[in-house]
Amino acid sequence: MPCLAQLASKVVVAAAATASSLFPSCQAQDAAQDLTQFVLPKTGASNGGNTFPGISLPLGMVKFGPDLYTGSDSYSGYQPSGNFIGFSLLHESGTGGAPKYGVVSQMPVPGTIQNPLVDLSVNRSKADEARLGYYKSSLFNGITVEMGATGRAGKYVYGFPESGGAANVVVDVSHVLSSYRGQGLGQNYLGGNIAVIPTDNGIRYEGSGSYNNGWNRAPKWTVHFCGYFDQPATFKTFLGTSATGTTLSEYSDAPSRNSTSRLGAVFTFDSTSVTSRVGVSFISSKQACSNVENEIPADTTLDTLEEDVKAAWTDGVLSKITTTDTSSTANLQLLYSSLYHLLLIPTNKTGENPLWSSTEPYYDDIFTFWDTFRSHTPLLHILQPTAYEELIRSLIDIWRFEGFMPDARSSFFNGATQGGSNADNVLADAYVKGVRGAVNWEDGFAAMLADAETVPPNNNDPRDTSSSTKEGRGALPDWIERGYITTKYGRSVSRAIEYALNDFSLHQVATGLGNSTAASKYLSRSRNWRNQWNANLTALNFTGFLGPRDTTGKFLPQDPLSCGGCYWGDYYYEALPMEYSFNAHHDMATLIAYSGGRAAFVARLEAMFTPGLSSGNAQFGHTLFNPGNEPSFATPYLFNFAGRQDLSVKYARGVARSYYAPTEAGLPGNSDAGAMESWLLWNMIGLYPLTGQATFLVASPWFADLTIDLGGGRKLVITAENLGDDSFYVQSLRVNGRPWDKAWVAWDDVFANGGTMDFVLGPDPADWATGDLPPSPASEA
Repeated sequence: MPCLAQLASKVVVAAAATASSLFPSCQAQDAAQDLTQFVLPKTGASNGGNTFPGISLPLGMVKFGPDLYTGSDSYSGYQPSGNFIGFSLLHESGTGGAPKYGVVSQMPVPGTIQNPLVDLSVNRSKADEARLGYYKSSLFNGITVEMGATGRAGKYVYGFPESGGAANVVVDVSHVLSSYRGQGLGQNYLGGNIAVIPTDNGIRYEGSGSYNNGWNRAPKWTVHFCGYFDQPATFKTFLGTSATGTTLSEYSDAPSRNSTSRLGAVFTFDSTSVTSRVGVSFISSKQACSNVENEIPADTTLDTLEEDVKAAWTDGVLSKITTTDTSSTANLQLLYSSLYHLLLIPTNKTGENPLWSSTEPYYDDIFTFWDTFRSHTPLLHILQPTAYEELIRSLIDIWRFEGFMPDARSSFFNGATQGGSNADNVLADAYVKGVRGAVNWEDGFAAMLADAETVPPNNNDPRDTSSSTKEGRGALPDWIERGYITTKYGRSVSRAIEYALNDFSLHQVATGLGNSTAASKYLSRSRNWRNQWNANLTALNFTGFLGPRDTTGKFLPQDPLSCGGCYWGDYYYEALPMEYSFNAHHDMATLIAYSGGRAAFVARLEAMFTPGLSSGNAQFGHTLFNPGNEPSFATPYLFNFAGRQDLSVKYARGVARSYYAPTEAGLPGNSDAGAMESWLLWNMIGLYPLTGQATFLVASPWFADLTIDLGGGRKLVITAENLGDDSFYVQSLRVNGRPWDKAWVAWDDVFANGGTMDFVLGPDPADWATGDLPPSPASEA
């Protein structure tokens, strides 16, 4: 039995000295235990979480898993019910809007295939088996599909039943994940090619497929593939001509085809065990062949692939946050499953960008900074500083070649921008926290200036034809000329509060670069959210909220508890006016004054969590607070600005405990590319970041000890004395060994060089945070 089994579970020893003092014989034996046992890939995969439960390396290009059809959108390919329609190598995790990818697909089929374009789907016979680095599906017809993957290739192992007739594998170049929402976001197959080449030991196929659309309305993009079957086969290539895919125009042994019709090949084997290796590339089929040959040589086993994936996640991700507190398996599962889903996307496609040649890194599948800038990217910085710096460099390089940084991007195309130009916030957060390295910050600020001063061409998105949804800030004319946004533009109010933070981000970087003129200009513009504040709006006995203004400048009537459709053409996007009215995080002192002072502000915040106050337009449960959408993310922590840190702990922990669990339905909404998981991780750590500032609001940790590896030998060690299920209110705090009386810490206090935070907790609130309130940098002194 491992030594730390004496603590009830296997877990990495984060503080070796502590473990050794408790169990001296453990010193080397338990230096590294298996953290992957706590990763549950299916966490959040159902009930709208849309997470990807298949196989991926951290930020890996290949995401290998099943595609299922239920008549509703399969955003990550996976559904807990429905029929398998293929197993493909490219997916995204936790996205909304419409599915993306589901390409480079194979589908096993028994017996004789007369027409490979008819419905070949089949149900599962039992639940899929998913663990880190391995995935298995059992089909109702007796076929099993086992999968393993690397960064740019995947391996299939098929088991066919003895009595099922011929063993066939259908390669469908035209296969994509479809959308059924009726919004015109469904992907389309545009054409492709396939060539089949016999080899000494089996058979190879290679080619490419071109597609468009998906959640970001992308134009044509192309993926190349190269697949090997490691035994001989007979084959037929096929073409289909009908929109429904049921009309077969050609089905013969022609070894190559190139067509805009539905296209693929059927391989037939005289065996019940079939193995296939497939590589992908966005450059060429030759590069796809190199990817699979280099990453999955012919003799590579699934066990080897699984162990390599586990090692990559353990060494690169899971071991970055460790604990010796094994009192709750559920907490450990939440911790490590959240770390896993945090780092599935964006995708590192460095070396696979077909659009331009550059020595800079290239990152894609950014869904979306509107979702991730608040808590995901600040955590990415801490846990993956190299990848984070590469992401920053990639954003700047996209601006160099395309004129704008993305708020969202996929398949090498910017879109869709839901609010502000939130890449600005990501860059500012990196700058104020000392990211320098190979980042060209003069170019970085120029990229931010493009967002702040250049109106992007209108892409005439049917969801909102008023201005560009592709990139930049489409409502800039109002913002620059009026200092607010009128109802001429969709999402006018929610964009205004976001544009204010975007401008504050420019202020932060301009200040650091010594550009005092720009710093002053954008600080002033960051206060323009105040021009959107309607002091006469009332709700729940509170007065003053953000509100819409028409083209004459007149404030319009508005129920602060209703956002109408809460969609692209409405005044507010995916959140209530009352929710957005808490979002001036760079100017909190002003916001509190507008809200009637500290006591009134605290009462407003508590109303967000009070059952029974929501109107019919509230989007989640029976409270105004929405844990499933990002504009509410910081709200539980804002009590710290009003001297009530105990209430931040009460409500933030209450939300986490109520809406998160290590189960398939364990997220409060769509993962949003790991945004939900990042919010939970900060909750467990006991801090909350304010993006674009060096400030972290203090809450309460979940573990008796937690060590965060910051790289370069630096660590943040957090301890919690007297922690219990009902003992989580902060009684006192020491930071780096010194008594601490502030409900916030700065980057330099605990992250820049590492540090310690030692909490004493108790069952009742305590008035310990009597020092300075958190900074409000955009507020006048």
